[in-house]
Amino acid sequence: MKKTLMVAALTGVFATAAHAQSSVTLYGLIDAGITYANNSGGHSLWKASSGTVNGSRWGLRGAEDLGGGLKAIFTLENGFNIQNGTLGQSSRMFGRQAFVGLASDQFGAVTLGRQYDSVVDYLAPLSNTGTQYGGTIAAHPYDNDNLNNSVRFNNTIKYSSVNYAGFKFGGTYSFSNSTEFANNRAYSFGATYNYAGLNVAAAYLHANNNINNQQFNSSSFSGAQAGDYTFGAGRQSTFGGGVNYTFGPATAGFVYTQTQLGNAINISPAQSGTSKGISLGGNSARFQNFEGNIRYALTPALSLAGAYTYTRANFGGGVNPNYNTVALQSDYALSKRTDVYLQGDWQHVSSNQDGIGAYLNGLGSASTRQDQVAVTVGMRHRF
Repeated sequence: MKKTLMVAALTGVFATAAHAQSSVTLYGLIDAGITYANNSGGHSLWKASSGTVNGSRWGLRGAEDLGGGLKAIFTLENGFNIQNGTLGQSSRMFGRQAFVGLASDQFGAVTLGRQYDSVVDYLAPLSNTGTQYGGTIAAHPYDNDNLNNSVRFNNTIKYSSVNYAGFKFGGTYSFSNSTEFANNRAYSFGATYNYAGLNVAAAYLHANNNINNQQFNSSSFSGAQAGDYTFGAGRQSTFGGGVNYTFGPATAGFVYTQTQLGNAINISPAQSGTSKGISLGGNSARFQNFEGNIRYALTPALSLAGAYTYTRANFGGGVNPNYNTVALQSDYALSKRTDVYLQGDWQHVSSNQDGIGAYLNGLGSASTRQDQVAVTVGMRHRF
C-alpha cells in the first residue's frame, strides 16, 4: 500500500514538472478610436475606427520544451474589427498568423504556416508605419512595400536565426501548392544588426502571380497570396534598407524601399480606396519611398513621434504621381498596458497625377482632390 501511494505521489510530481515545461499564452491588442477625414469620396467623414494605428487582434502563443535547447512552438493570431466584431484578413479565423515549428537555442527556428515575410520581420520595425508610432494609417501609398503587412503569405516555410552578437537573419519560401510551381509563389530574405544605439536592416521580397486567372483575389485560393493582395501583377519585387539610431530619449531613422511590378493590372480596391481599384493597364510600374522618422520620450509616459515620406511612382503610360505623406503622433501611457493617442496624417499627390486622389491607408475612400487629412483620437489596450 505504501509503495502504491509513493508511486502515485512521484507520478504526480513528474506530471507537474512535465506540465511546467510547456506553456500557452493568450495575448492581444485592441485599438479603437474616432477619426475625422476632410475628404473621403468627396465628403468630410467622421467614423468610429478600429486598428487606425495597430490592427486589433488576439492570439495564442505556445512552446513545449523538448530538451537539449529544442522547443516546439506555435502561434495562432486572429484579426478583427472592434467596432462591429467582424473577422479581418478576408474573414479568416487566424488571418494574421498561423504557424507551428521547432526552435533551437543554438541553430534558430523553422516554422510552417501563414506568416509574415522578411520585409515585415526585419525592415518594418525601423519604419514609422511598422511600429506603434505611426501604424496602419501612416503606411506608404497603398502600402506598396508591405511594411504595414497588408499581405501575409500562405504555405510558408520560414527560417529565423538566433542572435549572433546583435546580428540576425532569416528567409521565407511560400509554396504555390499547385503544379504551376513558379506561379502564385513568394520568397523573401532579410537581416538586421544592432549595436548599442545603432540598428540597421535590409530585406527583399519577391512574389509571382498567375494574372490570367486572377485567383489570388479569392481567399479560398491555394496560392501564396490569396484574397489580401495589394497589386494585381504578374511579378512583384520589393527591396529596401534602413537605419535607426537611439540617443538618450530620442530615436531617429531613415528607410528606403523600392517596389517594381511586372505585368501590372491594378492596385486593389481595398488598398486604393476606390471601388474598382486603380488600373495599371498591364504595364510595368514602380514605387520609390524615402522616409525619415523620429520619436522622442518627453517623460516615461508621454512620447511624440513623426515621419515624412516622399514617394515617387510610375504607373506606366506617362502617369507619374508623386506623394508627400506626413504622420504626427502624441501618445500617453495610462499604464503598462493601456495608452491614449492623438494622431494626425496628411497626404498630397503632385506632379502628373492624372486624376489620382490622395488616399491615407484604411480610411475607406480616396480623396477627390490632391490632398487628404485625417485626425484620430484613440486608445489601445494590450493583454
